[in-house]
Amino acid sequence: MIGYIGISLIKDEKESINSCSIDINHSIHKDVYSSIKELMDNARNSVAREVNNILIQTYWEIGRIIVEDERGHSDRAEYGKQLVTDLSKRLTKEYGEGFSKSNLFNMRNFYLSFPISQTVSGKLSCSHYCELLSISDEKKRSFYEKETVSANWSVRELKKQVKTSLFERLLLSSGDENKEKVLELP
Repeated sequence: MIGYIGISLIKDEKESINSCSIDINHSIHKDVYSSIKELMDNARNSVAREVNNILIQTYWEIGRIIVEDERGHSDRAEYGKQLVTDLSKRLTKEYGEGFSKSNLFNMRNFYLSFPISQTVSGKLSCSHYCELLSISDEKKRSFYEKETVSANWSVRELKKQVKTSLFERLLLSSGDENKEKVLELP
């Protein structure tokens, strides 16, 4: 009986020591893991932002090319529609999805709405810009763009704010003085 208790105590002590060493190694490994995880997450986010910036600039350029070509052929009203239809077919065949007629018209409208490429913020995604393009009033669109950047709104939050008429509510809230402040928001 005594021998059995002694063995059991030694066994429990060894498990306790092993458990302690596992906990120490786990916390050391946890720090290494956390450092590597943070590095990988930051790298992925950087790559995603860079890809987003390149796509936005590319879509803006595509819109510019379409608009400038249309202006060169302004004598034919149907030219723009036919151009977009032909481009859609050829680009979809070459590059796959993403070049539907509606997407090409969106790229065209993107350029027309933001004619200076430096005004396009790399802080917003293509989805943000598609949502902003649905706002026809330039001051209203500018307000939502600035607010989206400064408040770091998701596309869902932007849609919500547009749907609940934040811009209009702020304009109505305190008269002319507030109207000027809303229109001048950074």
